[in-house]
Amino acid sequence: MKNVTLVLGASLKEIRYSYRAIKKLRDKEIPVVAIGLREGLVADVKVETKKIAFKSIDTITLYLNPKRQVEYYDYIISLKPRRVIFNPKTENVEFINLLRKNNIEYEIACTLVLLSTNQY
Repeated sequence: MKNVTLVLGASLKEIRYSYRAIKKLRDKEIPVVAIGLREGLVADVKVETKKIAFKSIDTITLYLNPKRQVEYYDYIISLKPRRVIFNPKTENVEFINLLRKNNIEYEIACTLVLLSTNQY
């Protein structure tokens, strides 16, 4: 798989934005991997609970509040994504500064809006 998106903070609950994002990414045939609190399946995507060393991660879209992101800083940087998307309420200046230092692009945006407007 190339140009894979990692949904970090994935939920198995249909009402959650991370769930909707996975469905919409897959509807657009974008390869997706996901990490959440509980294992399960969203569309055809297995939600993992461990920090897996995924390959070819292009984009990481965050659905974790800033406090919960801290434990993922090193993990995210180790995946060497092209960009990280901070969805609403996930904005984190400390992490943005770390991404800058590691030459990783970031966007403060909504993945669902980017997908709906073909800007993803």
